Amino acid sequence: MPQRTAIAILYALIAVSAGPGIAVALAEANTNSTPSSSEMSPSEWRRLQLQAADKSDRIMRDAQKFPSLLGQYGHMQDNYDANHERAFQVIFGQYLSWFQTWIGDYDGARASFSIAQPPQGDDGASPLAGDYRARPATEVILEMAKDRKAVFFNEAHSAPITRTLTIELLTALHEQGFNYFAAETLYDTDHGLQKRGYPTPKSGFYVNEPLYGEMVRTALKLGFKVIAYDVEAAGVGDLRERAGAESLYSQVFKKDPEARLVVNAGFAHVQKTGKYLGGSSMGEFFRKISGIDPLAIEQTMMIQHARPDQDHPFYLAVMQAQHPRQPIVFVGSDGKPWALKPGQYDMSVVFPQAEDVKYRPDWLKLDGLRVDYAVSSELCRGKFPCMIEARYAGEGEDAVAADRTVLDIIDRKASADQRMTFGHGEAQSRLFLRPGSYRLTATDRDNHPLFARDINVAATAAAKP
Repeated sequence: MPQRTAIAILYALIAVSAGPGIAVALAEANTNSTPSSSEMSPSEWRRLQLQAADKSDRIMRDAQKFPSLLGQYGHMQDNYDANHERAFQVIFGQYLSWFQTWIGDYDGARASFSIAQPPQGDDGASPLAGDYRARPATEVILEMAKDRKAVFFNEAHSAPITRTLTIELLTALHEQGFNYFAAETLYDTDHGLQKRGYPTPKSGFYVNEPLYGEMVRTALKLGFKVIAYDVEAAGVGDLRERAGAESLYSQVFKKDPEARLVVNAGFAHVQKTGKYLGGSSMGEFFRKISGIDPLAIEQTMMIQHARPDQDHPFYLAVMQAQHPRQPIVFVGSDGKPWALKPGQYDMSVVFPQAEDVKYRPDWLKLDGLRVDYAVSSELCRGKFPCMIEARYAGEGEDAVAADRTVLDIIDRKASADQRMTFGHGEAQSRLFLRPGSYRLTATDRDNHPLFARDINVAATAAAKP
């Protein structure tokens, strides 16, 4: 597995020049306390963050020794709960959030790591103040993509809602002629991915999250040539950004000048102009190397955060004025989409606030591509916590699950130890699945099988197995 410390450190380096208070605003853990400039110097705050990053790496490596994903998550959560030092929670909260997305706990991931989006000097004017009209994001993106050679989507790794549009649009983009798909942190060591037709945890780092896995699986099923482009070993900043851009160009357009490419990458890797970590982004390097102007779609800024005070004021205003129930893009009378960061991106997607369906967000339905399927504590055979997973029929046991959720019977006010071992009541949840056939399983923290059954999911309301 490639080294992930760089990601956590980069958020610290972005923020530290502005002081520790800003650092926590940009990468805030689940804490209401923030170090002020009077409490410590920026250099001291950075030192603590770097120490926290090293400790976070060690804990994650220890977690990955556990035989099950649920056991790995439990180790991560226990360490997070046991250490309330501010720098540690800021950094390790991001690490924990990855594991929370992998087990399907999306609300927990958002609480552990949520990058606040305060107003900034390079923001454009509010779309509510100009001559703009809100339109479904899917329609606008497909219209704008028709004449493009490349479309770049960005995402927030701890907020998989930012992966939903990419999944929903892959079919239509393929019909438009897009035939290559690339995603951040896919591993070039998985030589069997294309032939196998589905991802495994060894296919990439983020791919173990069910929606990320579904994104890659969907591209494979549609006939996209799926490529691993990210060169994390190159280093950080310009080294990694340039290497990624060169990899995209050499694997795609250098070999196939008529190719059309869809890319999914994190945060500002896809921006087309402006400083990125003191240098240039992958998107800007790609433009210079290839001569191709990609359609750059920003999806990480106009989203719901862990707390309303972390949301951008424009986002709150749009929610109050529009009450959207699907992702939207604002389009001006001149036909140009609105972007929060004009020039850096071609458009900004505004995601609606989530509604829960049995403790899980409704955007997991993928705009109707999936239906909710009820699961309950009877599958756990009295052992808690247990993880419920559904894998597509015909895929191996090593496949990334189509969806997964954790059931537990707990007192939410209990200590960390008690939360993992004791409780009462009845646990219920939902899986979100495309209509079709699946293998439904339940396992405990030690990866012992508790339940297994083949199921068929109908394109109707939820059913209980």
